[in-house]
Amino acid sequence: MTLDPRIRDVTDRIIERSRPARDAYLDRLAQAAEQGPARAHLACSNAAHAYAAMGEDKAALAADRQPNLGIVTAYNDMLSAHQPFETYPAVIREAARAAGATAQVAGGVPAMCDGVTQGRVGMELSLMSRDTIALASAVAMSHDCYDAALWLGVCDKIVPGLVMAAATFGHVPAVFVPAGPMTSGIPNDEKAKVRQAFAQGQATRDELMASEMASYHGPGTCTFYGTANTNQMLMEIMGLMLPGAAFVNPGTGLREALTKAAVHRAAAITHLGNDWRPAGHVLDERAFVNGMVGLMATGGSTNLILHLPAMAKAAGITLTLEDFEAVASVVPLLAKVYPNGLADVNHFHAAGGLGYLIGQLLDAGLLHEDVETVAGTGLARYAREPKLIDGALTWVDGPAETLNDRILRSAKDPFQPTGGLKQLTGNLGQGVIKVSAVKPENHVIEARARVFSDQPAVKAAFQAGAFTEDTVVVVRFQGPRANGMPELHSLTPVLAVLQDRGLKVALVTDGRMSGASGKVPAAIHVAPEAAAGGPIAKLRDGDRVRLDAVTGELSVLEPDFDSREPVVADLSANNFGVGRELFARLRAGATDATEGASILF
Repeated sequence: MTLDPRIRDVTDRIIERSRPARDAYLDRLAQAAEQGPARAHLACSNAAHAYAAMGEDKAALAADRQPNLGIVTAYNDMLSAHQPFETYPAVIREAARAAGATAQVAGGVPAMCDGVTQGRVGMELSLMSRDTIALASAVAMSHDCYDAALWLGVCDKIVPGLVMAAATFGHVPAVFVPAGPMTSGIPNDEKAKVRQAFAQGQATRDELMASEMASYHGPGTCTFYGTANTNQMLMEIMGLMLPGAAFVNPGTGLREALTKAAVHRAAAITHLGNDWRPAGHVLDERAFVNGMVGLMATGGSTNLILHLPAMAKAAGITLTLEDFEAVASVVPLLAKVYPNGLADVNHFHAAGGLGYLIGQLLDAGLLHEDVETVAGTGLARYAREPKLIDGALTWVDGPAETLNDRILRSAKDPFQPTGGLKQLTGNLGQGVIKVSAVKPENHVIEARARVFSDQPAVKAAFQAGAFTEDTVVVVRFQGPRANGMPELHSLTPVLAVLQDRGLKVALVTDGRMSGASGKVPAAIHVAPEAAAGGPIAKLRDGDRVRLDAVTGELSVLEPDFDSREPVVADLSANNFGVGRELFARLRAGATDATEGASILF
């Protein structure tokens, strides 16, 4: 397990760059730990308020001699991935008593479904909800009554927001507790075909609805490898979740056993015992590098290029696009899961899953093994998988060979030699492109631009038959300051249809695409954004644009481009409706996409 020197170099650069902020963070963590268990400092009146409704647990709480676990939950019925969390608090309280502990719901956090808001104005709150979740979690944890925390969240912005809060309360151990993916529905390629047929007027709304309902059909995470499932992979590979917990379906005996085991583990790693594992020690520079390695090896969601820097900042660590590109250039693509392949996460899990993948990456020297995790010291334990044997939960060695090489491969026989992410730079600014699902013949596109300021205008142009030649579709004023940086996933079927018609087509945007984006080359997160006067605001219809995912070039080939004045758009309509007025001042303070697009850091 000798670490690849290129991974070590990336890690060393991050450590050196982050040293002042990380040292200050660790000093604050140590000072908080020196005060001892926080509940011991509660006045009697404060404690009485905290324990008033706790029934049979009152006496144990008042005695202050056993751990009290805080539950931060993102439960709601709107997210299929979060609906199973409805019953978790009761299960957790019972498991805590069995572990000689108590547990309380510390607070709930908002959790919006991007699948519901895609292409609608509500999506303009989506990215900002991540920082809102971090703030709401801080309120929950501010009661300062918890010796460890159990974090219940799965989906797109929820897990990053929870991690940001867990890192902020870095002296408190943090165990992430998933709900698992829904069982497989119709094949993903079949769903995609119906969507494209509908976009061309060749399928009815009833046919589209039947297809979608057959895909998103029950409790659990959507089964494609988008942001939600990328989050779950990260929580395992970064050591914040029990080994093998991410992709076990809801409502199974193994799922419930893993939930109870997470509670027992949280009770065992508090400052009251001999195995204190605070979140701030687990979330070090090596853990974030491991997260980036996992992102590249699985072809994960580009949204994490926004989220990981924000999560790292909360722990005093600075990540850059150069770090992501450096990791991507070293790490091979080992998984083919939709939209990078036809399989879903259930098929990936059955083929060997994260246990096999982590074992392969460790053997290839691409992961830091010597890390702290909530399960113990060393990442090798995450190459094992949980089993229920005679009703007892145990971990066994994961498969030594892939069980389906069309879905999951060894590090010696990867699908691609690199992770499929490329940093883009040029006179249009800085951005990224994910090419793991893009055919090689589409990695370089040079064509005239058609410039739009929103998604509906692109769709209207498509319906009017305006795209008849190779085109770079530019959608600007979609960055965090402009309108909150909504996903542009609803453009995917339209652009895919153009590509299937034989046109070379690409997307360039200061917005973002969902983890469900795939075969159409997309230069995303372009910064500085148009609303900040970035170069993308200088583009005009007909400009020649070159997107080169091989060399990493994103340039406008017009001689007068640099001397132009940027266009200023009227963004006032983005400030009202569906709660957007509450976020207007926050958006104005958001950082560039290259820094995490955060209102907090």
